[in-house]
Amino acid sequence: MQICKKLVLTVIASSLGFVAIPAAFAEDAMPAAAAVVAAPAAEAKSNYVKPNMKHESYGTLKVVVPLTSDDKGLQGMKLRNIANGLKAVDALKGKFEVTVVLYAKGLTLLKNPDEKTQKQLDDLAKQGVQFKVCNNSLVEQGIDFHSLYHVTDADIVPSGFAEVAYLQAKKHFVIDTVN
Repeated sequence: MQICKKLVLTVIASSLGFVAIPAAFAEDAMPAAAAVVAAPAAEAKSNYVKPNMKHESYGTLKVVVPLTSDDKGLQGMKLRNIANGLKAVDALKGKFEVTVVLYAKGLTLLKNPDEKTQKQLDDLAKQGVQFKVCNNSLVEQGIDFHSLYHVTDADIVPSGFAEVAYLQAKKHFVIDTVN
């Protein structure tokens, strides 16, 4: 068997979690099938060690987080990222002004959220995070904003897309634009 084919077998075995013996190093008499040992790879675990970080204060940061996806995993990740950012900025005596702009399918975040999501939303709101909802999306999807979690008239913006641009023009940085 050519070395290239042996290497491919080794890579495939490694990606499946098996310990691989590179076939190129195996004795010529060893059959090709024996070049890959079907033993689960040992799980490498390491203990987290807190780094001794040196960082100046973040100062005041103004960000806008657009949310257009109905993917619950992605929505949860964004809420966790915001919460983690708030903690980091607070730890360095900074200020974090966050506005989440929901439009298109992003409105689903506020449609009947489960208890865990409600708690996340409430905790973020208590820390000053604002949630803005696109009126165009409400109209297009036939949604009464009163049916969304804690949304009031003051939370509605004419266009979510335009709101992101507007906030960016007001010196808010757009964060996590892939959504």
